[in-house]
Amino acid sequence: MPSMTTAKPLLLLLAALLPALAHAGTASNSFQVTATVNSSCSVSGTSLNFGASIDPLATATPLDATSTLSVVCTNTTPYTVALNAGVNAGGASNFSTRKMKSGSNTLGYQLYLDSARSSVWGDGTASSSTSAGTGTGSAQTLTIYGRLPSLANVVPGSYTDTVTVTVSY
Repeated sequence: MPSMTTAKPLLLLLAALLPALAHAGTASNSFQVTATVNSSCSVSGTSLNFGASIDPLATATPLDATSTLSVVCTNTTPYTVALNAGVNAGGASNFSTRKMKSGSNTLGYQLYLDSARSSVWGDGTASSSTSAGTGTGSAQTLTIYGRLPSLANVVPGSYTDTVTVTVSY
């Protein structure tokens, strides 16, 4: 145990420090934490194939086929999906003249929003409609309903067209 002579200077030192500790203060401030999340969408699709060996004399028309689009948009993002008329229609909004080509030969077709094939899927112009939705952050599947209305007088060949899909958000 320390003697009173050694403890006295220690007590005096502690007594001197106590007023300094009693007057200690604090300061505070705040800062913001921020992030900006952008709306975003992506789209992919499968080919629409009416068949690889169509016999125009034995195949009933109209001939129908389907394909799918997969649309992914950020949660709560409203979007619209439009299709152009294809590269062979003579204009992006010439929906009544959609056609596939094999060389200089053509084969008319149409794309629809509904299984009844009553609403032409286009860009919202020239009596066409678009598909609208709201993003969930997960893939949403849309079906494209295709139709070859006639095979009359079609020339044999491999027919193709390219349709551009546009997602606006």
